Amino acid sequence: MLRLPVLGLLLVSAVTLSSSAVILENGLPILWSQTASQVTGLPMEDGIVTPSPWHYLNRQSFYHLIIGATDPYMGYMGTAQTENPFWGLAMQLGWMQTSGRLADPTGSTTCGLQTGDTMCISPESFWGCINYYTSTFPFLSAAQQGFLGENIQVKLQVPAGVEGFCTTYAECSASYSDAMSKWDAFFQALKPTSESTVPDNEKKDSILGVYWAAQMATTYASSTCNAKKSHYSTEEQSFANSWLNSAEYVAAAHFHSNLEKSLLFLNPLPSRILREGDVAPNIADLSQEENHSLSIFSWMRNINTILGGSMVRMWKRAMCSLTTRERGKELLEKLTTSPSFPTSTFLSFITEMSTTC
Repeated sequence: MLRLPVLGLLLVSAVTLSSSAVILENGLPILWSQTASQVTGLPMEDGIVTPSPWHYLNRQSFYHLIIGATDPYMGYMGTAQTENPFWGLAMQLGWMQTSGRLADPTGSTTCGLQTGDTMCISPESFWGCINYYTSTFPFLSAAQQGFLGENIQVKLQVPAGVEGFCTTYAECSASYSDAMSKWDAFFQALKPTSESTVPDNEKKDSILGVYWAAQMATTYASSTCNAKKSHYSTEEQSFANSWLNSAEYVAAAHFHSNLEKSLLFLNPLPSRILREGDVAPNIADLSQEENHSLSIFSWMRNINTILGGSMVRMWKRAMCSLTTRERGKELLEKLTTSPSFPTSTFLSFITEMSTTC
């Protein structure tokens, strides 16, 4: 494994080489080659796996292990080796890292900063907090359901003085029963879905529906992180809210968050934390694509707010069949990646489909 100073240098170089955050390294999430591909690659104590979710490589290892354990049951997802939906979460974590969103936003420590431990994930980071849930919950569930080996016990490490984060399957299930039960349902559905005789496109849509149900339940559970938004500028807080709102759309469409598709949505995300005075689409040091994605995320949230939440509800109603979900995914891709795509087309689709489903 590379020494921390070398890893830090890699990240610093990656960020300065491009105006947008570097998400991939040799075709895989940033520093993927340095993560554990076997449970034995994580810290252990007295036979118990004791990783620290506050260390980037440990946390990214959770996704590495889950992907490796579940790939054998997902042959129907596609022909590439990167079809697993967990690639989206792994890449999202990489974007948070290289864009500086996992560092301490309070300035009271050097956690995650280039002047400190670049692998450190700050408990004060809103983004690190949100991702704590979407990384540890599926990892603990996968271990509980036997996907990481027989009788694997996990006890997550917590930094001194940090409270409010569950660290075992039992603790998380007691505190967040809905989210954890939905992850259990996902892992339990993998084998029967793979053995089903229904067409592969139906298997894919079905398992992605279970996956996104668990994802959204976890996102709702992570609302405990909301107080940490106050560490950021008004603009970054607004982006965070828009980012969370966008999850409602991709979840309802059963978005296939494989590596290729996720890259389309993650590449245009802002490559740095937004500052006071940043107003898209006119942020000078961000690319046209980044400015566009910020504008679209803001537009989607603002329209939904103006309509009292009805746009999200109409979208969910519109995503009533495999056919409409496929159309919905295509529209979301065009809306977020093509500046010339008219928002009126998106609104017309929602209105039409929500009344005909």
